[in-house]
Amino acid sequence: MDSSARLFNRERTLHQILGEGFVADVMLWRRRNVTVGILFVTLAAWVVFERSGYTLLSLLASVFLLLFVILFLWAKAAAILNRPPPPLPNLQLPEEMVNEVAACVRSRVNTLLSVSHDIAMGRDPKLFFKVAASLCVISVIGGCTDFLTLGYTTLVIVLTVPAIYEKYEDHIDRYSIMGYMEFRRLYARLDAECFSKIRKWILEKRKLN
Repeated sequence: MDSSARLFNRERTLHQILGEGFVADVMLWRRRNVTVGILFVTLAAWVVFERSGYTLLSLLASVFLLLFVILFLWAKAAAILNRPPPPLPNLQLPEEMVNEVAACVRSRVNTLLSVSHDIAMGRDPKLFFKVAASLCVISVIGGCTDFLTLGYTTLVIVLTVPAIYEKYEDHIDRYSIMGYMEFRRLYARLDAECFSKIRKWILEKRKLN
């Protein structure tokens, strides 16, 4: 399909825009088992937290308590019956991995702080209005639903909308461009019949004052 007939005149495919990696494969259902597994696990987590009354802290505490009790009884029974103990590996985090994660987190936090400082000092008005608008939208959405439901809904959208768009890309792009062109024609007509007259009236009022 010609780039001029695509949304935003893009030349790359959706898979390329998403990075062509594991995340792109999951979002576009090219690793179907992983995508279905993520949706199933998140749905189960939503049901557990939303319907059972559990909180994240209470659920983690209950799971770890059950796990430690099972392992403790297994180890004691194995010692009494001369059986091998639970096959628990001696896991340790490599120092290099910890340093890389810490450096990455430090870099991202410093970037966020630098951008926040520029916004607070009024150095980037456009970014300020974008951030303010985004926070207002988040505030409105947060007042209508809880964080868990919002997170689950967002994940479902992320894992379904790109895949649907990729499957019906030609049709969606065609009708979207047609709708955009129709909107531009409507705006041009309103501008000629209404907006231009309003601007002219405002300018005349300013001249009289």
